[in-house]
Amino acid sequence: MGLGVLLLSPTGDRREQSCLAQGHGCNNEAELQALCLALDLALAAGSRQILLYGDSDVAVRYVTGVGSTAVARLLPLIARASEGLARFDDARLLWLPRHRNLDADRLSRQALGLPPGSATPPPSRRRR
Repeated sequence: MGLGVLLLSPTGDRREQSCLAQGHGCNNEAELQALCLALDLALAAGSRQILLYGDSDVAVRYVTGVGSTAVARLLPLIARASEGLARFDDARLLWLPRHRNLDADRLSRQALGLPPGSATPPPSRRRR
Protein backbone atom coordinates (compact mmCIF):
# COMPACT_ATOMS: atom_id res chain seq x y z
CA MET A 1 0.00 0.00 0.00
CA GLY A 2 1.33 3.40 -0.93
CA LEU A 3 0.71 6.62 1.00
CA GLY A 4 0.64 10.06 -0.54
CA VAL A 5 0.42 13.33 1.38
CA LEU A 6 0.60 16.90 0.13
CA LEU A 7 0.92 19.72 2.66
CA LEU A 8 0.23 23.26 1.49
CA SER A 9 1.03 26.16 3.79
CA PRO A 10 -1.03 29.37 3.81
CA THR A 11 1.89 31.00 1.94
CA GLY A 12 1.81 28.35 -0.79
CA ASP A 13 4.80 26.28 0.31
CA ARG A 14 4.42 22.64 -0.74
CA ARG A 15 5.70 19.53 0.97
CA GLU A 16 5.11 16.18 -0.65
CA GLN A 17 5.50 12.86 1.11
CA SER A 18 5.39 9.49 -0.60
CA CYS A 19 6.04 6.28 1.32
CA LEU A 20 4.90 2.72 1.81
CA ALA A 21 2.27 1.97 4.41
CA GLN A 22 3.11 -0.03 7.49
CA GLY A 23 2.20 -3.67 7.03
CA HIS A 24 -0.44 -5.05 4.73
CA GLY A 25 -4.12 -4.29 4.70
CA CYS A 26 -7.05 -2.80 2.90
CA ASN A 27 -7.47 0.55 1.20
CA ASN A 28 -9.16 1.96 4.32
CA GLU A 29 -6.06 1.18 6.37
CA ALA A 30 -3.91 2.97 3.79
CA GLU A 31 -6.22 6.00 3.82
CA LEU A 32 -6.16 6.18 7.63
CA GLN A 33 -2.37 5.78 7.71
CA ALA A 34 -2.03 8.61 5.17
CA LEU A 35 -4.27 10.81 7.32
CA CYS A 36 -2.14 10.07 10.41
CA LEU A 37 1.01 10.83 8.41
CA ALA A 38 -0.41 14.17 7.26
CA LEU A 39 -1.29 15.11 10.83
CA ASP A 40 2.17 14.12 12.11
CA LEU A 41 3.91 16.12 9.37
CA ALA A 42 1.76 19.20 9.95
CA LEU A 43 2.38 19.09 13.71
CA ALA A 44 6.12 18.64 13.15
CA ALA A 45 6.06 21.71 10.89
CA GLY A 46 4.51 23.74 13.72
CA SER A 47 1.00 24.01 12.32
CA ARG A 48 -1.73 24.88 14.81
CA GLN A 49 -4.57 24.99 12.29
CA ILE A 50 -5.25 22.46 9.58
CA LEU A 51 -7.75 21.84 6.83
CA LEU A 52 -7.49 18.27 5.57
CA TYR A 53 -9.02 16.78 2.47
CA GLY A 54 -9.32 13.03 2.10
CA ASP A 55 -10.75 11.09 -0.82
CA SER A 56 -11.88 8.17 1.33
CA ASP A 57 -15.44 8.80 2.41
CA VAL A 58 -15.13 5.91 4.86
CA ALA A 59 -12.00 7.31 6.56
CA VAL A 60 -13.45 10.82 6.76
CA ARG A 61 -16.72 9.57 8.26
CA TYR A 62 -15.01 7.30 10.79
CA VAL A 63 -12.52 9.91 12.01
CA THR A 64 -15.10 12.69 12.25
CA GLY A 65 -17.45 10.40 14.17
CA VAL A 66 -20.21 10.41 11.55
CA GLY A 67 -19.75 6.70 10.90
CA SER A 68 -18.49 3.72 12.83
CA THR A 69 -17.01 0.33 12.10
CA ALA A 70 -16.70 -3.04 13.76
CA VAL A 71 -13.48 -3.82 11.85
CA ALA A 72 -11.07 -4.23 14.76
CA ARG A 73 -7.87 -3.50 12.86
CA LEU A 74 -9.18 -0.05 11.83
CA LEU A 75 -10.04 1.08 15.36
CA PRO A 76 -6.48 1.99 16.49
CA LEU A 77 -5.93 4.01 13.30
CA ILE A 78 -9.25 5.81 13.70
CA ALA A 79 -8.38 6.63 17.32
CA ARG A 80 -4.89 7.82 16.36
CA ALA A 81 -6.27 10.10 13.63
CA SER A 82 -8.98 11.49 15.93
CA GLU A 83 -6.40 12.17 18.63
CA GLY A 84 -4.15 13.81 16.04
CA LEU A 85 -6.93 16.16 14.95
CA ALA A 86 -7.53 17.12 18.59
CA ARG A 87 -3.92 18.31 18.92
CA PHE A 88 -4.63 21.28 16.65
CA ASP A 89 -6.26 24.53 17.76
CA ASP A 90 -8.51 24.31 14.70
CA ALA A 91 -8.82 21.20 12.57
CA ARG A 92 -11.26 20.24 9.85
CA LEU A 93 -11.40 17.07 7.78
CA LEU A 94 -13.44 17.12 4.60
CA TRP A 95 -14.13 14.59 1.87
CA LEU A 96 -12.88 15.34 -1.63
CA PRO A 97 -13.68 13.22 -4.70
CA ARG A 98 -10.69 11.13 -5.80
CA HIS A 99 -10.56 12.79 -9.23
CA ARG A 100 -9.97 16.11 -7.44
CA ASN A 101 -7.18 14.69 -5.26
CA LEU A 102 -4.68 13.91 -8.00
CA ASP A 103 -1.53 14.92 -6.09
CA ALA A 104 -2.19 12.45 -3.27
CA ASP A 105 -3.03 9.74 -5.81
CA ARG A 106 0.18 10.44 -7.75
CA LEU A 107 2.25 10.31 -4.56
CA SER A 108 0.70 7.05 -3.35
CA ARG A 109 1.30 5.46 -6.75
CA GLN A 110 4.87 6.79 -6.72
CA ALA A 111 5.51 4.98 -3.42
CA LEU A 112 4.53 1.73 -5.16
CA GLY A 113 6.69 2.44 -8.21
CA LEU A 114 3.64 2.92 -10.43
CA PRO A 115 3.17 5.62 -13.07
CA PRO A 116 0.67 8.39 -12.38
CA GLY A 117 -2.87 7.15 -12.90
CA SER A 118 -5.71 8.86 -14.62
CA ALA A 119 -8.30 9.45 -11.93
CA THR A 120 -11.22 10.38 -14.09
CA PRO A 121 -14.50 11.57 -12.70
CA PRO A 122 -17.09 8.84 -12.39
CA PRO A 123 -19.73 8.80 -15.12
CA SER A 124 -22.79 10.80 -14.28
CA ARG A 125 -25.86 8.82 -13.42
CA ARG A 126 -28.89 9.86 -15.35
CA ARG A 127 -32.32 8.79 -14.31
CA ARG A 128 -34.52 7.53 -17.06
